This record gives sequence, structure tokens and C-alpha cells, in this order.
Amino acid sequence: MISVSCILALGLFSSALGTKFHEGENFSGLRRLQRGLGGDEERRSLEKSELSKRSAGLNEQTCTALPGVESTLHNNTHSFIFKVRTMGSLSLAWVGDGSGVLLVLTTFQVPLFMMRFGQSNLYRSEDYGKTFKDVTHLINHTFIQSEFGIAISPDHSGKVMLTGDVSEVGGFKLFRSQDFGVTFDPTDLPFEPLIQMLYNPGDCNVLLTLSITLDLWLSEDFGATWRKIHDGVCLVRWGPKNSIYFTTNYNASCSDKGMLELRKTADYGRSFQTIATRVYSFVLGGRFVFASIMTGTGTERMIHVSVDGGEVWNMAQLPTVNHEQFYSILAANQDMIFMHVDNPGDSGGGTIYVSDDRGAVFSKSLERHLYTSIGSDTDFTAITSLRGVYMTSVLTEDGAMETVITFDQGAKWQTLRRPQNSHCDTETSTNRPNRCRLHIHASYSTAMKMNVPMLPLSQPSAVGLILAHGSVGDAESALSPDVYVSDDGGYSWLLALRGPHHYAILDSGGLLVAVEHTNSPVNQIKFSTDEGQCWHTYNFTSDPLHFSGMDSEPGSRSMNVSLWGYRNDFSKWVVITIDVRKLLTRDCTEGDYVQWLAHSTDPSGSNDGCVLGYKETFLRPRKDSVCWNGREYAVTTKLSPCTCTMDDYHCDFGYHRPENSSECMEQEEMKGHPLQFCLNGTTEQLQTSGYRKIPGDQCEGGFQPDRKETDLRRMCTSNALSPNSLTENSSPNAAVIVMVVIAMLLTSAVAGVWLVKKYVCGGRFLVHRYSVMREHVEADKIEGVDDIDAHYMETGKAQYNEDSDQDLLE
Repeated sequence: MISVSCILALGLFSSALGTKFHEGENFSGLRRLQRGLGGDEERRSLEKSELSKRSAGLNEQTCTALPGVESTLHNNTHSFIFKVRTMGSLSLAWVGDGSGVLLVLTTFQVPLFMMRFGQSNLYRSEDYGKTFKDVTHLINHTFIQSEFGIAISPDHSGKVMLTGDVSEVGGFKLFRSQDFGVTFDPTDLPFEPLIQMLYNPGDCNVLLTLSITLDLWLSEDFGATWRKIHDGVCLVRWGPKNSIYFTTNYNASCSDKGMLELRKTADYGRSFQTIATRVYSFVLGGRFVFASIMTGTGTERMIHVSVDGGEVWNMAQLPTVNHEQFYSILAANQDMIFMHVDNPGDSGGGTIYVSDDRGAVFSKSLERHLYTSIGSDTDFTAITSLRGVYMTSVLTEDGAMETVITFDQGAKWQTLRRPQNSHCDTETSTNRPNRCRLHIHASYSTAMKMNVPMLPLSQPSAVGLILAHGSVGDAESALSPDVYVSDDGGYSWLLALRGPHHYAILDSGGLLVAVEHTNSPVNQIKFSTDEGQCWHTYNFTSDPLHFSGMDSEPGSRSMNVSLWGYRNDFSKWVVITIDVRKLLTRDCTEGDYVQWLAHSTDPSGSNDGCVLGYKETFLRPRKDSVCWNGREYAVTTKLSPCTCTMDDYHCDFGYHRPENSSECMEQEEMKGHPLQFCLNGTTEQLQTSGYRKIPGDQCEGGFQPDRKETDLRRMCTSNALSPNSLTENSSPNAAVIVMVVIAMLLTSAVAGVWLVKKYVCGGRFLVHRYSVMREHVEADKIEGVDDIDAHYMETGKAQYNEDSDQDLLE
């Protein structure tokens, strides 16, 4: 069998493939495909394998065929071949929004004694990948370091950067383009970069980077000139309003946990302020700054939160953790925070807490949350196609894994409904009905090398739509998961395709495309015009290829999809681009849309659809309308206020909702104790009936539980920080610190807020011993499962931990 590694390194925006982010690879819509070749015998065996006939879907008998599909798509199918040497890599990056410009960088490098020999080629397309031109001469045939790839500005202004290695003549060059890659200007760098250039989200002419000697460098003219602004920097991030946050340590190395200083500059490094000491780690999210601070008691750490950029800090009302545990910010926006707190011991789970609008007072949201201690793998997923919706996995009391979902930002969680067209064997459905629930496969499954090529996918412009791999039944059914679709934000699910697939959302949900995930060569793509109910097929080539990945322009508005792979000549990458616009023969009109009430579960009830204080009615396409929404399509919504009910409240500090209950009950460990906490240096006493309004909830009147915070006018310690805040006009010198590898957290410009997902604020690196699925695989020695390459996934992880700082894992 041929081993094909498909590493897709994503950048500032989520693409139509719905992938995860890694800040060290800071480039928009970027994919990297790397190939490793197996032996000749394996290759010949695979080449001779017979192409299997594949089902077009599960409802073929009730679906009407689209006329002229084969001829229409055949006339709009384009192919191009890239010559890449064995063991070479290929990177893709979309430039701008709707420009049709795609850059492809092929790189080949080998170590040669004490030097590296490398060769790069740059290709450019301006018709969505249908044709390419070799534009390597624009970068003077310079070797471009593949680890830095193609850096695209997040403002869609057409800015592009390539970092060239000219070490044979001394130094590095930066190739800069401000016209979508039509021309490039070379600039000599006065340092050797450690990480890719980081664009300021507020002004993409301003860049940051670290050198290999851990100096912090800044440019205010899009890389034309550079100045060093600080020494000995361990980790750096852009903050809001052109601010820069970073950690440093003048007395030891960056690996000396708990001894770092957190500093900030608001004037591009002309002055600095130390805002925290004894820092273990930090992260930005929404309007919050988080820092994990050593308390001074052994190895204990506490999360500290600031809502004013680090001027005032408060200890989050959360359990402390030691060196064998960790905190993890699962999601943060302008309203609230989802925080995971690891359980003691190697349980592989913990508790999710949700915050108030200050980010300081937390309450329990979900217990037994699955979060492994190795690799930081959790299934926590934000559903972007409907507000307030999140999915994750829990460990049941009998040790099974189960997917749960919340529709109200963590106030209540419930299991997924069983899809009506799915099957569960008689013994299981009779004796263990809970095992017949739908389980969605996400990051944990990919980390365990399950046959899951993609994570759950949703897009803001495709209202209510979710595509995901799932299984119904026990562990055995999870070995070959199927593709499920929800068109109502996760309330109901449909079994759409048998077996694992790569999939993408086009035309704001008007078109879904999928390619089967298999080790055999493929020549068929599937597509649906009715949100996954019916699927049609198109044979895009008569010469099947070994499929490596599917790509389309980020944002789900594109009508072009590119299939990447190779044939028998392993030195040539093949891209086949299909323009599916001609499938939709007309533009959508007013009659093609229907009103849809989100979160509707009881049409006869007066509060039907009320979530987070209001109803939301959308205009969305009819499923039987085969028409084009268009690039300018905007989601139309109408809001209606709701009366407050118990559903508009989180459980308050010291309270929680028992399983299968809507009422908030006092936590056992808090009974008989006054509800007091320290805030802004004074002790606050809470008098509550157990309910706190969900941050951002807009309900009016109705249920208004009693709640009062009283300042007891008693001084207390609200933070464990040393009160050592100072301002400087220049950066001090520091000893050179050993190089560390830093994995950075990205911003999501699609959502318009700073998002933080699964950021581990310190923890352990122990072997997680729990895995029902893995134990089943190993016990039965099922062939093929252990051979699935975790890197050969469009949303899989590479050698690094994509959502956390690798240097923060012990």
C-alpha cells in the first residue's frame, strides 16, 4: 500500500473544508500536501486494485436525476500537472476574496552535509485553479522555506509574503507582493526568522516575527524595513487596537515555567508595560486576557482574567490545578468563556465551566467531558451555522463515549437524536438503547487514527447546515463511520453517505460535494443540491488518481472545487478543477426561498424558537430549488424578543443542573457554606436562587430570579500576581535564550471576534489509557485501522498540537 501524507496547514480564515488552525502556519486558505512513497511491490499492488463501484447516496430510488450532468460538467472540468520531485511538498493559498487568484508553491529540499539543498517553483492561477502559469522568475528562482509557506494578509487586500532562504550567500530574503502575486519586491532580512511573519489584523502593513535568537522584530511598511523592539521573547500575539502581548524571561530560559513576565506595548515597541509576573502561559480571547499564574503554593496554578488589557486582574472562580492537570479555554467570545478543568489523575476527562460576562465567576456546565491528557484532543466543536450551538463528547458512567450538544451556550446539554434512516442491530436497540444514539466523530477520533478524514463542517452562510462523520451503535460500528447531515443546527440528523468521505460546502449551502475516502484510485465526485438528501455522481476523469485532498475557496461561496492527487508517475501532482456553476442553470429568485424558524422544537408553543432571549426567522433556499444563490448572497433574518424563562439562565456560582433536569441545584460541596468570592480586591457575598442570566441573552420580563452581590467591604487577595507594574521607554537587553518552538493561536476574521479554541494553559503529557474504540480495534486486530495515517486527513493534525502551545505541555 502506498503511504500518502496529506498535511493541510491552514491560515487566518476557515476554508470551505472547515479545518482547524495552527498559528505557526499563518496563511489564508493554505493547504500543504506532502508525499512519502512506499515500496515498489506495494505500489504495483495498489495500481492493479480494481475500482469499486460506489453508491451515489442512500435515497437513489426517490431522487430525480439531473439532466445533462455528465456533458455539462465534462465541458467545465480542467486539469493541470505540477512537476514535483519525490518527497517534495506542494502548498496552496487563496489570495483575496472572490479574486479567483490561487498560488501554488512546490518545494523540494534535501540535507547536503552541513547545508540544505532546495528548489522551489511558484505557480499562479487567476481563474480559480483551472489554469496555472509558472511565475518562479518573479522570486528569482529562490528556494522558499516550506515551513513558512505563503503568508496571505487577512484583509483580502492582495498582500502576499514568501520567505526565501539565501543562506549560501548569507541571509534570508522576503518577497513581498501587494497586487495579488502579479509582482514581487525582494527585501533582505536583517535576521533569520523563527516563525512566519504575523500580520497585524488591524493594519496589515504592520508585521511581527521572532528571530532564531528570540528577538522580536517589527515592520511598519509591509516588510520593507525592520527594527528590533525586544530581546528574549518566548511567545508573542497581536492584541486588539494594535497592541502586542508577549512573554519574556531575563533570568532563565523560556522553558522555566512560572517564571515568565507578561508584557504589553500599545505603541509598536516604543514603550512597554509589565502586566503580570510568575506567568506559566497566557492567551487572548474576545475582550479577555487570560494568564495561568503560579500561586506560590507548590506547583499550584490559577487562571487569572482581565477585561481591560491587563490593568486589573481577577482570579477566576475555578478549582486550582497542579502540574499533573491543566486548564483549557475551549471557546471565548465577547460575552463569555467555555473553560475545561482537568480532573485529578489520568482519567482523560474533566468538567466544563461557563463564565459570567466578567470572565471571573464560573459555574459547572458539563461533567465527564472527554479531553485526553495526551495531545490535548477534545471533540468540542463550535457550530457556526446556528448561534449558541456547540457539540462535544462525554464519558458515560459505564465507560462509553457519547456525543452531547447544547443549543443555548452551555446552559443545558443533551444527547443527539437517532437518525430516522439509520440502523442499529436488534440486540443493541433492545437491551442497550442508549448505544443506538448517534455519535459524531471529531478530533479525538482522528487522534486515535480512526477512519475519519474530516472533522464536522459548518459555515455561517449555510444556515443550520452541518456535515459530520458519525456512527450509530457501539464501538464496532465506529470503525467505518458514515456521513450524516443536519439541516437544523443539530436537532435532527440524516444518514447521507455510506462510509467516510471528504466533503465541502459550496454556494452558501446550495451545493454539497463529496469524494470517497479510500486507498484505491478514484474518478468520481458526488454532489447534492438539496442539503444532502439526494446525491448525484460525476466521473471527472477516465484515468483515476490517488486522491490526496479537496480544496475550494474559503467561505463556502465558491462554485469551483479542486481535486488534488497523483497518478502512477509519482513526480507529478495532478489538480482537476470542476466548475459546477453550470449545474445551477438559473439564479435564485424570491420564490426559491422559504421562511424558517431556527431552534423550533414545539410549533404549538408560544415560546417555540426562543433561544438566548429571541426568536430568529431566516429566509433559506427550498430544498427542491436547483438555483444559484450567488457570491453576493446574504443571510436574511428577522428577530423577535422573547419573555424570560428558566431556559435563559445558566446555573449560578455554586449550582449545577443534574443530568436530565432543567432546574439548578446546589452543589454538594457548597452546601452549608456562604457563597463568597474575591473580586477586585474585596470580598463579595452572593445571594442567589441558583440562576444567572446567560451572557448575551436578550429576553425581557417573565422569570426574574433573585440575585444579589453584596460588597462585604473586606479586603482580600483577588490575584496572585506580584504588583510589579512598570513602564519603560526602551527594551532592556537580555541574555540569548535557547530556541523554542512556538505554536501560535489564530484569529478568525470570519466571525469578527477573537476566538480561542482548545488552548491548553499548562498541563501534563501522560499516556491516556482510555479508548473504547481503540481497545476494540486492538483486541480484534482489524486490518487497515492501524495503517490509517493521521497526517492523511484534511483536518488532521501534523506532528504538532494545533490548538495549544507545544512548549506548555510537560
